[in-house]
Amino acid sequence: MIAYVTVGADDMTAAKRFYQAFLPALGYTLTEGPEGLSYALPVSTGQTPDMPDFYVKPPFDGQPASAGNGSMIAFEAKTNADVRTLHAAALVAGGTDEGQPGYRAAYSPDFYVSYLRDPQGNKLALFSSKGDDDRIG
Repeated sequence: MIAYVTVGADDMTAAKRFYQAFLPALGYTLTEGPEGLSYALPVSTGQTPDMPDFYVKPPFDGQPASAGNGSMIAFEAKTNADVRTLHAAALVAGGTDEGQPGYRAAYSPDFYVSYLRDPQGNKLALFSSKGDDDRIG
């Protein structure tokens, strides 16, 4: 099981604006500190934490952050409408479009996904696999 994922960022203000546009809507809470941004899902008393946590931090080695070629992080939304709403919010918050929301039958008939990049260039997917709405045909 993956415990956490970290992406690098040089501009924490831009990163925070971007990630705050959609991660809270997916249930993540932000803890901000001098080391960067830490997002986690809430944990009820006596429950095991949902994983993974998601961190946005300046690179430890002090060098400029860079996006991984071929790397992508996917966040699951509850509905297709959420995918559209959160994709649009992330674009307004400084992201760039890498694929408009829609079904990707090559993956499965119910896989609804959008792709974008954060201000640093990290590639992300927002998806729902519920097949809950908008089906044409």
